[in-house]
Amino acid sequence: VQLQASGGGLAQAGDSLKLSCVYSGRLFSNAAVGWFRQAPGKEREFVARIGRRGASEGYTNSVKGRFTISRDNDKNTVYLQMNSLKPEDTAVYYCAATQRYYVDYKDEGSYSDWGQGTLVTVSS
Repeated sequence: VQLQASGGGLAQAGDSLKLSCVYSGRLFSNAAVGWFRQAPGKEREFVARIGRRGASEGYTNSVKGRFTISRDNDKNTVYLQMNSLKPEDTAVYYCAATQRYYVDYKDEGSYSDWGQGTLVTVSS
């Protein structure tokens, strides 16, 4: 399995960015996908996740109402639309996938496959 994250860049507070994660190697519709981020000097943290058919979503509290995760199973792609960006959103963002069921999707240990990360920098 390969995951390719893209879409990061430099933004100002209040701007929007859309991250993409392209999945290859296994049946994409069998994979639940999560986004995580790691800010400088901090541990990696859960941001959002989406279920296999896109019917279920989850977010960390700090991004609820600002970020939206979605997927297009025809394109093998998961998106993270980030609106109203804040300087504290600055981090390297990683997408991750799992074929497992009944796991804690907020726990990075539940994911077996990871992308390389894309840097998001938000200035005030």
